[in-house]
This record gives sequence, structure tokens and C-alpha cells, in this order.
Amino acid sequence: GVASVVGYFVAHAFAPLSLGIGAGPMVGVVLGRDLAVAALLGVFAALFGIAIMRGAGLCESLLSKIVPWSPLRPALGGLAVGLLALQTPQVLSSGHGALHFNGIVTMPLAFIGMVFVLKTTASMISLGSGFRGGLFFATLFLGAIGGRLFAEGFDGIWPGLRLESNIYAIIGMSALSASVIGGPLTMTFIALESTGDLWLTTAVLVAVIISTQITRELFGYSFATWRLHLRGETIRSAADIGWIRDLTVRRMMRPDVLTVNAATSIAEFRTKFPPGSKTQVVAVDDAGHYAGMVFVSDAHGADIDAKKDLNSILHYPRVVLHPGMNIREAIAAFDVTEAESLTVVESGDQRPIGILTEAHAMRRYAEESERRRREVVGDV
Repeated sequence: GVASVVGYFVAHAFAPLSLGIGAGPMVGVVLGRDLAVAALLGVFAALFGIAIMRGAGLCESLLSKIVPWSPLRPALGGLAVGLLALQTPQVLSSGHGALHFNGIVTMPLAFIGMVFVLKTTASMISLGSGFRGGLFFATLFLGAIGGRLFAEGFDGIWPGLRLESNIYAIIGMSALSASVIGGPLTMTFIALESTGDLWLTTAVLVAVIISTQITRELFGYSFATWRLHLRGETIRSAADIGWIRDLTVRRMMRPDVLTVNAATSIAEFRTKFPPGSKTQVVAVDDAGHYAGMVFVSDAHGADIDAKKDLNSILHYPRVVLHPGMNIREAIAAFDVTEAESLTVVESGDQRPIGILTEAHAMRRYAEESERRRREVVGDV
């Protein structure tokens, strides 16, 4: 967070920055009643966001059944999206080229409705047929024109309110994106950055919170999480994408294992490994099988009998990791033992082949999770 803020101000000092979202010089005046209407828009945004996510998954499932040969699916998807583009080119690409609110609020209402339906359909077909990318800018665009449609529809039911289309384009953009992509604070700050209006940002925050909470309660996933769920990943919660199945101990371990015979005397061990030389050493028996872990600090303790062998100060004699374990099983072992590092042994003969630290395992998990998330949402 701090790095992002510092980076923003440094970049802004050299040249004006733009998010690519033009809200125009005058967004409109936000009144007290707009907070209540924004809350209602947040409800509709959440329901529509859930429908988009389920629609993309359903489209992918149907195409996989109808077209067993996977290379043909993108071709059919591209053909379908191309036919939709004959009606309006704004269904193409991710949608960020059309994110200019002055243009959105001046478009004819019937045209906006058509674009809304066609863009939604094109997004689901594109993702369902296997094209790379996600829904980030697409939901910004759909949310913006959906907010305009919402404002016009609300005015039709309650004409006296005269809702500002610009305001609800921005609220809709943020609420729908928060439902589908997640990151409610990110969407709120995008609205603040693009408008500079604190009252409007308050209305956006109300809609975003409601949209996010309803999505979490009724659906439980963001789009990235939902896609990984459909691919068979285990989902632990609404906020977690699950353990990456192919992130194994063998991929994460450090293969340089320093070993010592467990029958070695502590005095001899002290000579070989003075304080500060190593943190821990793997102990093995005469056959080279894992016996336990020796902490160098323990061996140099003042109350330790140096005449005894290392068997008297071994740690984790029965707790090891195997190279085929996944990240979930490895972290569970760390949690049970409260160890900072564990030895990796071959499943057959129990010979040490590597070391894995809890810190490295968690860091690799975070890196892999972020990489998968960026792939799914198209941020690569």
C-alpha cells in the first residue's frame, strides 16, 4: 500500500496520470437521497454480477460438451462475438475504449440498452470459449451503462427525483466491478481518483459495500475464485482461491541438505559447527536415514552434557515432508509442529533430499496464487 502511494506521487510529479476513465468536469451534485438509491443499485449490481459469473461458467460448460475439440471453441466464440460486433463495435475488446461518461450519458437510451445486452453476451461467450482475459474493464463498462439504465428506469418509476445519469454511471461501474472482480476499496478509490468528489465517493462506497456483501453471501466467490473453482481447485472461503494442487514440496524445497550422524557426540558437533555457522543440521543414522533435526543453538547450550550424542537433542524425529506433498499438506505439518523448517525425505528409504522452510512455502504460495489470479482476470 505504501509503495503504491509513493509510486503514484513520484509518477504524478513528472507527468499527469490518467486511469483511462473520463468522468467529465461536472459529474453532478450528490444529495442525501442518492445514498439510499445507491444502496439499491448495489443490490442490482450484485445480482447482475452473479449472473455474469454463472453465465460465463455455463457457457464454458456447454461449449465443452457441444464442441469436444478444444481448439475449435475459440474459433466459434470469435465468430459469435464478430456477429455481435456487426451491430455495434463497442462489444469488442475489453470495453475500456468506451469508458467515457460524457459519451455514455448522451447516447440514446435504446442504443445503450442494446450495447448492454450485447456486451454482456459477448463477454460470456468470449470467456466461455477459451479466450484469454477477464472482466475487469468489461465490468467497468457494463456497470457504467447499467448505472445509466438504472437511473433512467428509476426516473420512469419516480419522475420527481431527476437522478443524475453521470453519478449513477460511476456508482454502477464501481458496484458491479466490486461484485465480479472484488477489491471494494480499489473500486472506491478509482471513483475518487476519476471524480475528486468525496460525496460521490461516499455514495460509491455504500453501493460497493452492499454489492460485495450480497455477492459474498449469495455466491461466495469473485470471478477469479469462481473460475479456479470450476477448474477443480479447492476453495476454503469466499476470500481464498484454495491451495494450488501442483505446487508440491519438491518444487519448493531447497536441495542442499547438510547432514551429520546422530551418533556424533555433542562435543564433536560443537567443534564442527560453532555458534553462528548454521542454524540447524539434519541428523541421519548409520544407514543414512533421517533421524531428526539438530539446532546448533541447542548443542551449544551451557546445560547440555557434551559427552552425550546428538540423539539426546534431536527435534522432529518423526515429522518429515515428502516431495509429492502439496502446499496444503506441507503447511498443515508446519502448523502441527510449529517448526520453522522441516526435512524432505524420499518416501521409500527416508533419506533426506531437501529442506523446506515455512516462510518460503508461504511466499511461494502467495506468488503462485497472485500469478493465477492475474491470469484469470487478464492482468498479464
